[in-house]
Amino acid sequence: MTEPHENPVEPERRISLVAALEVLALARTDRHVVVTNQGSARVWPQIASHSLDFHYVPSAMGGAIPFALGLALAKPDYEVITVSGDGSLLMSLGCLVTVAASQAANITIVLIDNGVYEVTGGQKTPASTADVDYAGLARAAGFPNVAHFWDDRDWHRRGPQVLVNRGPRFVWLQVEPVRGGYRESSTSPLVEQIARLRLRVARNPK
Repeated sequence: MTEPHENPVEPERRISLVAALEVLALARTDRHVVVTNQGSARVWPQIASHSLDFHYVPSAMGGAIPFALGLALAKPDYEVITVSGDGSLLMSLGCLVTVAASQAANITIVLIDNGVYEVTGGQKTPASTADVDYAGLARAAGFPNVAHFWDDRDWHRRGPQVLVNRGPRFVWLQVEPVRGGYRESSTSPLVEQIARLRLRVARNPK
């Protein structure tokens, strides 16, 4: 179920956010920088903790992908995985063209698509009613490797292989919105995260 559809249909069930992130946590290595944003930035610390994790400002929509591209270009010996929400991507669709044009082979964009602006109250995104094909957008932007998952079993089984294909990579995950208290969790101060990331990369430059 990883091939993008020309006219994707609404799946009867979606992947849970935790299940979506668990695959990334299991697949990442000590050479992976993981950048999370918005809802994923609040949930990721509950799943995994690593000195190369960077929980981008949870309320800074649209900024995680450009930030991750900068990391990928500056540190080509590291793999960079950036997790973006669909609402955030819609605020900066041009970043797909920028990432593809960079030809950075060490970056993966994982789109967490729940169809709503979850952090601001669960309002539907324009794309949720427009039948937007994010995989098609990524391919049109020039991504050589694009995948689409909406079933957790398929994602767990085939996701790790997608993450090792040559980049830049784009992975579209259709997930269930999260309800309740995750919004109350917080990430560590950005100053601390940046210092930790710099120290780790300086100790292991290659």
